[in-house]
Amino acid sequence: MTTPDFDTIIERRGTHSAKWDKMEAFCGVSADDGLAMWVADMDFRPPQGVIDAVRNLSDHGIFGYFGDDTAYLDATCWWMENRHGWTVDPGHIFSTHGLVNGAGLCVDAFTQPGDAVVMFTPIYHAFFRVIRAAGRDVTQLAMALNGGRYELDFDSYDAQMTGKEKLLILCSPHNPGGRVWSREELEGVLDFARRHDLIIVSDEIHHDLVLPGHKHIPMATIPGAAERLVMMTAATKTFNLAGMHTGNVIISDPDLRQAFDARMSALGISPNAFGKHMVPAAYSPEGAAWVDALMDYVDGNRKIFDEGMAAIPGITSMPLEGTYLSWVDFANTGMTSTEVQRRILKDAKIAVNQGETFGLGGETFQRFNLATQRSRVEEAVERMQKAFADLQ
Repeated sequence: MTTPDFDTIIERRGTHSAKWDKMEAFCGVSADDGLAMWVADMDFRPPQGVIDAVRNLSDHGIFGYFGDDTAYLDATCWWMENRHGWTVDPGHIFSTHGLVNGAGLCVDAFTQPGDAVVMFTPIYHAFFRVIRAAGRDVTQLAMALNGGRYELDFDSYDAQMTGKEKLLILCSPHNPGGRVWSREELEGVLDFARRHDLIIVSDEIHHDLVLPGHKHIPMATIPGAAERLVMMTAATKTFNLAGMHTGNVIISDPDLRQAFDARMSALGISPNAFGKHMVPAAYSPEGAAWVDALMDYVDGNRKIFDEGMAAIPGITSMPLEGTYLSWVDFANTGMTSTEVQRRILKDAKIAVNQGETFGLGGETFQRFNLATQRSRVEEAVERMQKAFADLQ
């Protein structure tokens, strides 16, 4: 495989990019001179094989209903076995329109209005929207911050349960904190779910995006988890294919699988043909080599960004183990969140995700997307140091 070029700037303005073309509407940062570091997609092209698959489909020129997903299922099973040591039965895989859709289907299939869904916060903000729109409550269990690193405090969580909870959504690796959970922590999640009779929905969309020195453990490989587990995976985050809206919900328990299948059928959900062509090209040896190169590059960006933030008194970026999202704490600046956001958005002109949208525990944080060209990361560091120059 040719070494991927992650350094060349690819212009995304004017391409209907949510990340670049909507940052003024959502963040107040003009695309003309702003840096988009908010939406969690990358500024990189996927492996050439994925581009070729789309080109071949375009050249054929007929875009009818998709049939025979054998290649898709085989590639997905091959990837999970070879990259994660997880053997998947292809008959257990459902295709959804991305994993926010998958989470919504799980809430619909496994809970009733008035039930509550448990989440360890701060956590991916879209889950709040889906749960509350479905008429369910959210039980927010804030993670403990120990030495600048998130930990799960199950003794505290037991005391906070209300009895209304039916479902637990786990983010693994964790978004926004970047934790790659250990086997012992995942076993603790399972024990907690057993004590409170919860179905676990494990969102593992970032499972391939693990930095050197860390290893992701699929929740499905924890003994005894299968009877209450729904796994969610996708190639979208790994290969920057979010616009294809194709995700996997993988369920080995027959009763859970039947309940989920009933909701899929009732809502008439069918696959996206482009996604079904793109994923087999991504889940390949070429794709594996590309991901390895990507994570080495992201790790280089992380080092530059972390060093730059560490040079500003009162600002600390959480140690990143997985994802390409830096979770930065401004608590020790002594500034209000309004002042912090003003400096980032108005002075530095960087569009970021505001921490409070991720739930309890996120109030003093901002999330920065590092999956962009290194020159932009370096520029972001310069802008941040200038915007907070009075602290240095």
